[in-house]
Amino acid sequence: MIQSAIKVSLPIMFGFVPLGIAFGLLFQDLGYPWYFASLMGIIVYAGAAQFMAIGFLSVGLGIVEIAMSTFFLNSRHMFYGLSFLESFGNWNLRKLYLIFGMTDETYALLTTIKVPKSFQKERYYLYITLFSQIYWVFGCTIGALLADILTFNTNGMEFAATALFVVLLIEQWIMVRKLLPFIVGFISSIIALVFFLDHMLLVAIMVSIISIVLLRLIKVNHYE
Repeated sequence: MIQSAIKVSLPIMFGFVPLGIAFGLLFQDLGYPWYFASLMGIIVYAGAAQFMAIGFLSVGLGIVEIAMSTFFLNSRHMFYGLSFLESFGNWNLRKLYLIFGMTDETYALLTTIKVPKSFQKERYYLYITLFSQIYWVFGCTIGALLADILTFNTNGMEFAATALFVVLLIEQWIMVRKLLPFIVGFISSIIALVFFLDHMLLVAIMVSIISIVLLRLIKVNHYE
């Protein structure tokens, strides 16, 4: 089961390690000890939020502002978790960790794979989630160590996150084949890009969530 989980999670590894290295390199520009990048990968474990935190910390924002922005940015994870509550099994430490470890990438993977019949689904999900975080922490650590040892020009490194999400977008399209979610995401991104450039990611996510919720409510009311 472990070997299968590693094999299945390899696409996440190829995305998380370079992306984590990019985060580690950028984070070290703030002047913190290298292990702070590793701790963020272990405790926070939120790629987009960690990159956003770099900008917030560089301008000296307070804890309250950072906490609120992170909450709204990651609020989409609540919908991820709701769709997997039953699949994660009974409430225990394993389920709590699976909820904590649910990222965009693990959600995209868990919604596309088929669990072999001989495997326990909850444990299989646990291994995939655990290995995914290990990849991320490893990347963050390597990036932070390299930044302390060598001098890098970090311009453009943040594009690693964009490249990873493009790959995930393609994978979701192959599985879903429904235009509406992609249209909502595209329009929300255009609105955020035109009117809220400084907070584009956060606004695009919030507009997408609100739009999808409203569309679902309209659909439910229509059938009633």
